[in-house]
Amino acid sequence: MHLPRRTLLAATTAAASFTAAPPAAAARRRRTGFENLAANAYAQLSGQRVGIVTNPTGVTRDVRHIVDVMHADTRVDLRAVFGPEHGFRGTAQAGGSEGRHDDPATGLPVYDTYLKSGQALAGIFTASGVDTVVFDIQDVGARFYTYIWTLYDCMEAARLAGKRFVVLDRPNPVTGRAALGPVLHEEFATFVGRKPISQAHGMTVAELARLFNGEFLSTPVELDTVLMTGWRRSQWYDAWGLPWVPPSPNMPTPDTALVYSGTCLFEGTNLSEGRGTTRPFELLGAEGVDGRWADAANRLALPGVRFREAYFAPTFSKFQGKTIGGVQIHVHDRDAYDPVRTGIALLVTARKVWSGFAWRPDNWIDKLTGSTLVRTMIDAGADTDAVVAGWERELAAFRRVRREYLVYR
Repeated sequence: MHLPRRTLLAATTAAASFTAAPPAAAARRRRTGFENLAANAYAQLSGQRVGIVTNPTGVTRDVRHIVDVMHADTRVDLRAVFGPEHGFRGTAQAGGSEGRHDDPATGLPVYDTYLKSGQALAGIFTASGVDTVVFDIQDVGARFYTYIWTLYDCMEAARLAGKRFVVLDRPNPVTGRAALGPVLHEEFATFVGRKPISQAHGMTVAELARLFNGEFLSTPVELDTVLMTGWRRSQWYDAWGLPWVPPSPNMPTPDTALVYSGTCLFEGTNLSEGRGTTRPFELLGAEGVDGRWADAANRLALPGVRFREAYFAPTFSKFQGKTIGGVQIHVHDRDAYDPVRTGIALLVTARKVWSGFAWRPDNWIDKLTGSTLVRTMIDAGADTDAVVAGWERELAAFRRVRREYLVYR
């Protein structure tokens, strides 16, 4: 993982990063990266022509979008917005974006970054005329959630274009306590996983940016990270006091984020992962599935979770308009709950109780898990413990690297 560069980058990042150091009374206040940026009178952006990569989650506590706030503030020279998957204002579904347009509210040019990388994305940054690219998007803590790879691609493109890059930090909504799950093998790299990190990374976007800069970019970008104050690694999103804005149409609540790093694996099967319901990734099922699946999953006595036999009719995606059977996940102790182990257990039990179980023909499951390990072990009849044990050595190695980039202790 390019470890020899770490010593050099530690000094570079420490010098480049802004960590708020307010008076003792103010230090107890909870602030996002943007709130600390604004409290510091936007000093980190002074004299810069600024563009921002963001989406509907880039909001203040009173749910104003930070683009609207910054555009109205004469202390910021905001020149452009860069929209990711689903778009800057969030009008597109999964796999879509808003395209190049002018934002009706501010008149700012909005550039589309979705599925763009390298020199193509660097050209967009150059054409926008900005000096500094700012990133502020709420992540959900899973490797296959594409916004962190938008972060990576934008960092690389900013480096190629000679732009400065600033990351405004927000909480990991499912805590930053631990890294869980298999580590990506680089031959399986796609937009749902560019680099070898674990399936649930347990980091904030600022920490990920430091990791990307230190381990994966061929040459570091000029990086500033504006950190939060008052956030602890053990803290869940509902304890932070921020409103939840769905980062994407199928991530409606923090409860969705809690299960997502495990149950998104069902995208790699012929079962519904709950898209088209009010509980995506908490409801799973298919035609012909019955109560035996919930019974089998409950017999495993997985920590922190129970399973209910459920029937539902997705309004779009798999099994649209058909009533199907399956399970609903009910997490009763989120501190004990392991979403990745639970996702594996549900794959193992679904394959055992439902004869119609199949992987997607394109082996998408390998892209999601980052290797062939999960698919081939489950096909060979391995149980949950054996599958999890199969990735532990690689996960331990990643955890050692990850530790060097954690800034909230």
